[in-house]
Amino acid sequence: QVQLVESGGGLVQAGGSLRLSCAASGSILSINVMGWYRQAPGKQRELVAAITSGGDTNYANSVKGRFTISRDNAKYTVYLQMNSLKPEDTAVYYCNMALIEYSGRYNDYWGQGTQVTVSS
Repeated sequence: QVQLVESGGGLVQAGGSLRLSCAASGSILSINVMGWYRQAPGKQRELVAAITSGGDTNYANSVKGRFTISRDNAKYTVYLQMNSLKPEDTAVYYCNMALIEYSGRYNDYWGQGTQVTVSS
């Protein structure tokens, strides 16, 4: 089994910064894509940013230039540095990892979610 544990959410004023972390543990052989998604009340979950094992990144247009995704492969951890936060960034943020387990099984795991609230 694999578990993803997130941390770093909270309440911040507009213009402020937060850093989210998500660490995976368990029977992991390798992790392909690591990503962050978010879901605001009444809205669908959307991709915020993703990073491949080779370091290629992809960002939602709404966060380009403000958010930075990075990963530490040795620690099975993905980070999301969020700067210049706006009230519209308020949401529950979820990490996601597409990985291969020791059993050879390819699977997709989600974190429990962490609340980010940006006040105006």
